[in-house]
Parts: sequence; structure tokens; C-alpha cells
Amino acid sequence: MSNGELDFGDPAAERKRRLAPPVVQPPAVPLAAAPLAARKAVGAAAGIAVHVAGLDWQAIADELNVHGYAILPGMLTADECAAMAAQYAQPQLFRSRVVMAQHGFGRGEYQYFRYPLPSTIAALRQALYGPLAAIANRWHELMELPARFPAEHNEFLARCHAAGQQRPTPLLLEYTAGDYNCLHQDLYGEHVFPLQAAVLLSQPGKDFEGGEFVLTEQRPRMQSRVEVVPLKRGDMVIFAVHQRPVQGTRGVYRVNLRHGVSRLRAGARHTLGIIFHDAT
Repeated sequence: MSNGELDFGDPAAERKRRLAPPVVQPPAVPLAAAPLAARKAVGAAAGIAVHVAGLDWQAIADELNVHGYAILPGMLTADECAAMAAQYAQPQLFRSRVVMAQHGFGRGEYQYFRYPLPSTIAALRQALYGPLAAIANRWHELMELPARFPAEHNEFLARCHAAGQQRPTPLLLEYTAGDYNCLHQDLYGEHVFPLQAAVLLSQPGKDFEGGEFVLTEQRPRMQSRVEVVPLKRGDMVIFAVHQRPVQGTRGVYRVNLRHGVSRLRAGARHTLGIIFHDAT
């Protein structure tokens, strides 16, 4: 209204507004629930950080306490898995290559990445370390082990490097038909972070047959216990490197764990391994 008169606006402008298509805002995408969309929007490293922060870490801790491992489904997308596996053919990314049969480790081979790590691997290592450090500290407290782990991964790496453990340990493993990985522990030096992770980059039943991830647990005065861990492409398994605490009738005791891969019957299998301590 102006000077006591009613303002009906510009009829032509009003017709344009009625004819114009409505503006539809795209729905918000929850980052933790849709990692692919999130990583396209904010980049792989930031998307991984948000994805990891949104995980149910209490449930993960409970699984680790009961079984010694926990599965995190869909940590990497199919595209990310394919891109990661393709890096195996890029020797400039790696500091060394190990043929397992030459060392009695099994059959197959793997390569250790060099620094600087590829961005996705660096992001996973950084994002996972913080919540895992809280679990690791609780385990060491229960097992009455003296080492405690800082909240930030760079602080822990500084501790490793000061002790001469300066070589990066994330690795890619490659298996073909007939290959396997003997049961082992990834220790590498004085400073050992008690948890590590692996991501299956190939699709079981399509890319390969066999090749199951296996954990064994040796308890005092008891037979060893075996777990065959079911993984799909993109799934991550977090598991104990060496020891974990178990509640017994007389208190907490330590059990020793080893991990490996059963014989591949057909196809090819790639795996990303993430170890949080560096090597001598």
C-alpha cells in the first residue's frame, strides 16, 4: 500500500512468476550414511574423516572386546577399491616389494607404500587412529602393559621415528590362484600399536574364490580358536595385532592372535593393509 492506495503489483511480472518452474532444492545427503556422495562433494579425505567420525565406536569396541575383531561394512566404495587396487602396478608409490615364497610367508606378494602416502590411505590412517587409541589404552590398562597411546597419530609416529621406526607400513597385497598368507603378526619394532585394519578391495565370488581372512586366538592352557571373517568388497576389518585382554573367572588374562589368508582357489584378490606403527 502506498499513499492510501492498494498495490496489486506488476501484472506482467506476476505472469512470469507463475510460468517459471519451481526451484527444487536437492535433499541433504548425510555424509556418514552416503560416503560416495560425501566424498564427491567434499573430497575423499574429508569424506573419510566424517564417515569414520559417524561410526558407532561403542559397538565397534564391544565387538573387539568380545571377538578380537570388528567388521566395518562399506568403508570404501567400489570405485575407490578399484582405484586402490590399480595402484599396485605403480611402483613409484612403494618403498619395497615382498614375494612371500622367498621368505616362507606363504605365496603371493605385497608392497609397502612410501611416504607421502596416497591421500585416501593417509586419511584412513589419521581418522581411525584417534578412536582406536582410546580402545588401545583401555586394553593396555586391563593387561597391565605400561605403554599408553597419544590421541593424535602424528604424536605416536614421532615416538616411533625417535626409536628408529621410520619406514611406513601401509601395504597392498596381491594374491592369485594358489596363493595364501601364513598366520603371522605385524610387529616391526619396539613400538607396536595393538590394533590394525585391512580393507578387501576385490569382490568374493566374482573376482576370486577362496582367500578367506582368518584369525586364530591362542588362550593359555586351551586349544586355539579360529575365526573366518566374512568380508565383501569395500569392507574393513579391525583386529588385534598381537594381544588382547579377555575376562576370565580369575580376572583378565592376555591372549595371542595371529592372522592370515586361506588359499585362493581362483581369480585375483587385492587387500589394503593399514598398520599404525612404522617399521625399523
